[in-house]
This record gives sequence, structure tokens and C-alpha cells, in this order.
Amino acid sequence: MRRVRVSSHQTPVHKLGDSQMKLSPKFRLAMTPSPPPYHSPPASVEPAAAMESTALIPGLPDDIAFNCLLRLPVSSHVSCRLVCRRWHQLLANKECFFSQRKALGFHDPWLFTLAFHRCTGRIQWQVLDLTHLSWHTIPAMPCRERVCPRGFGCIAIPPDGTLLVCGGLVSDMDCPLHLVLKYEIYKNRWTVMSRMLAARSFFAGGVIDGRIYVAGGYSTDQFELDSAEVLDPVKGNWQPVASMGINMAAYDSAVLNGRLYVTEGCVWPFLSSPRGQVYDPEANNWEPMAVGMREGWTGSGVVIYGHLFVISEYERMRLKVHDVESDSWDTVEGSSMPERIHKPFSVTSVGSKIVVVGRGLHVAIGQVENKGYCNSDGKMKKQKFSIQWQEVDVPPEFCDLTPSSARILYA
Repeated sequence: MRRVRVSSHQTPVHKLGDSQMKLSPKFRLAMTPSPPPYHSPPASVEPAAAMESTALIPGLPDDIAFNCLLRLPVSSHVSCRLVCRRWHQLLANKECFFSQRKALGFHDPWLFTLAFHRCTGRIQWQVLDLTHLSWHTIPAMPCRERVCPRGFGCIAIPPDGTLLVCGGLVSDMDCPLHLVLKYEIYKNRWTVMSRMLAARSFFAGGVIDGRIYVAGGYSTDQFELDSAEVLDPVKGNWQPVASMGINMAAYDSAVLNGRLYVTEGCVWPFLSSPRGQVYDPEANNWEPMAVGMREGWTGSGVVIYGHLFVISEYERMRLKVHDVESDSWDTVEGSSMPERIHKPFSVTSVGSKIVVVGRGLHVAIGQVENKGYCNSDGKMKKQKFSIQWQEVDVPPEFCDLTPSSARILYA
């Protein structure tokens, strides 16, 4: 298969918006007033200003011109704000800009990657506009300085443009956190939410019917938890759900057919079979994961076409898919993973595409194609898939960054 490379190497990193918060010593957010929303100037303005604001784009009705301006890439906003006062009024206020896009039904994907510097350990979020392949930054996440990035549970609600960062681990104390932070792309700010019932790190999480579920993980002194809880975003409070039945920290998790699948993963030298549990929110109970599924879940997974795809960490990063009927794994045909993608890596998905972020924040985007049902061993039919990878280069200053988590939001 032919590999395509799309380069954003020369593209600078832009700010998605100016920081609108400051952090007090007790981790409380003090919000500064937001700029007023976009409105057309009143008729009583001075004649020169009124003439300037007669049309957003000369020759076009304002509603069509407004629709055109909302399609401008964020990376071009700084220069476009210089065109006129009305353009500046719209493009200088990112909260207004993204809110108007949401109102008109714009739905473009953005890749949010939680990364840390390999030397200093400093954590940061880097954001890739997957439509225009430009990189951006967002306000710093309000948390302790010395934390283990992989201890966080990052859960996205893509249609709402909302990202939750839960729990975590204080690096020098091995102390788990109750912390829950929410980032909203339409407001470009962080807020502190109600903390979890149990402090936990390295746990499973997922969204089912708009509710956020977390389960397992490590507690104090690296003790494995069996508890699980759910957050109702409307009410803003956490409630306990059925216990997992076993104490387990999570290596990976996925939501498939309305159920939360949790695996502790395989650990070299594979002396024991990994454990896995499945939660059904309607019945509020847990059951063991199918043997073939948990033993073959050897990497980070995503759900596409109603199937679980996993990029293995032990098999040269090959892509495989789980077949529910036979409880077996099949290798996905197509091109191999781009050579620039190195472990450790994070995986997410958007539509029928798999997005992999490797060391140095190199990004590979794989288009998965459903090839339909094919005969297997002359006994049963299985769905077959293929993949075509596209590689995205990154700015050179990302060379010392390592990904911890990757999530997709729409805006």
C-alpha cells in the first residue's frame, strides 16, 4: 500500500486563545470577565465607523460573509484581525468565534494531546487542527507541578467540545488525587469540578449515554481498587456503581455497544493471563471479559465500525481487530505503521480514522476501510478491514515531548 506524507513541519505553534484564568495556591480558578459577544455596531456610531461596518465582505450579504469568516483557520486569525474593525471584533474573541461555529453546526475535529517533557517532566497540552494541520496551545492545566502524567484519566465528550482530566498521581509522594478538571473548547478555559468519591490513578474511564464512568486504578500505597463511580454532567455529582468484583488497575479501556471494557493488559514476561472486566450500565453489574479478547488485547485500542481495533506494543505495532463471534484477533491488512512513530504512543479515533501520537508528538492517521464479509477457514464469515496510513510531521521543538494521552474534540 502507498504511504502518504502530509507535512506541517514549517507551521508554527499558535495560541488557541489567550489564557483567561489564574491559579491560586488552593487550586481555585479565578475567572476574568469574558469579552462581550459579537454584535453588529449600532446605527448611532460615527459615520466613519458605520461606513466601515456596512459589510463584512464587500458584495456579500452579512450572513453569507459571516459564514465564510467562521471557516477561517485559527492560525490565520492574527493577520485577519487587521482587515477591519468588525473582523477584529469577531476573530479576537475565541469564545465568541467557537460559539458561533457551534450555533451554525460546524463540526471539525481537533486532536488534544497531553504531553510531558522528557527532561523536566513539565506537562502541557498541544492541540492539532486536523482540518488544516496546524498546531496550537491552550491555557495551562491547573494542577500540581510534580505529577505523573500517565496517572491521569483523560475522558473526552467530543460533540460537546469538553475534556475531563480526572485523578492523577503526585510523583514524589505516590499519592493519588481526587482532582477533576474540565476544559471547554468553546470557552477555552479550565474549571474545577466536583471531585471523585475515591482518589485514584491509572484507572479506566469512558462515556456511555453522556455519563462519565471511572473504575479501578491505584489508591494509596499502590493498592488496587475494585470500586467504580459515575458522573452526571448535568447534576455535577459522582455516584457509586457496582463494584468490579476484583481489584485491578487499568492498562486500557474502551466503550463498545454501550458497555465499558477494562483490561489490565499484558506484562512481560507474560507469566500470567491478563484480567479483564466488562460493565453493563443498564444492569449495573460486571462480568469477566471473554478469554480471547483479554489475552489478545496487547496494546491501545479504539472502536471503529463497532469493532475493537488494537495497536499492539509487542508485535511491531501491528494493527489487529477483534471478532466477537469467534473471540479471536485478525491482523488488519494494509501499510505498516510509519517509521517515525515510536513508543510510547497514544491512540484515539475520529470517524473511521485511527490517530496515533508517538514520541516527539509525531502523528500518524490511518484510514480504516471496511471490506465486507469474507469466508474464514470455510466455516464462517468474518468482516475484513484494511488501513492506509498518512503521516503528519511536527515542529522541531516537540522533539523532547512524550505523549501521555490523546483525545478528539469537535468545534
